[in-house]
Amino acid sequence: MDKKLALVTGGVGGIGTAVCKRLAADGMFVVANYAIPGSEEKWRREMAAAGLNGTSSALAFGDVTDFDAMGEMVRRIEAEHGPVAVLVNCAGITRDAVFRKMTPEQWRSVLSTNLDSVFNVTRHVIDGMVERGWGRIINISSVNAVRGQFGQTNYASAKAGLLGFTKSLAQEVVRKGITVNAVSPGYVQTDMVMAIREDVRRKIVAEIPAGRLAMPEEVADAVGFLASDKASYITGTNLSVNGGLHMYA
Repeated sequence: MDKKLALVTGGVGGIGTAVCKRLAADGMFVVANYAIPGSEEKWRREMAAAGLNGTSSALAFGDVTDFDAMGEMVRRIEAEHGPVAVLVNCAGITRDAVFRKMTPEQWRSVLSTNLDSVFNVTRHVIDGMVERGWGRIINISSVNAVRGQFGQTNYASAKAGLLGFTKSLAQEVVRKGITVNAVSPGYVQTDMVMAIREDVRRKIVAEIPAGRLAMPEEVADAVGFLASDKASYITGTNLSVNGGLHMYA
């Protein structure tokens, strides 16, 4: 296969689907990972509507919290479609609760899905990238990783850990032709956010200097840039896509 292959974990979600569309439109062959049977159907329809199915995309089932399962998934993808050149770690969940009421299960499930998964998948593709002398790893973090959020000690901890992972791995592999970066979205117009009660959503938007939610495509555009050759001298960075909700050096 002449096209670069991009693997997007959590690729059937709102942001994940937009990332898949962007990378496929940029000429990559995109594989979207998913873990819940049936969740891929909307992705199929959206990719087909954009004319990006068949020869430009595929699906891969697998639980990102399972290291061995991710090894099997990556081996299957590479046998069927070719080596992974771009990895977008997009899988994530929320289990919000104030810390004093947070259960061990709520803590573990978020840390496992949002942070452990990044190790579980990246570990299985990094050697191949090093051998080929080229790779892009893009980790989807969150504005709440750097500013914190009431009721999200688990989520903010996982996403902040992801930023440390990004900066550390970037130093290890930059001389091998591999860049490692993060994208931290603010509030994005996905099904999950739009399910928030309207009055609460209005309060969220009122805090955003841009005066609106981000569109998933705007996050995908940032990922597309970092995945391209134009970003070859950018590594270890965190690109904020939050409409000015939180600004930092």
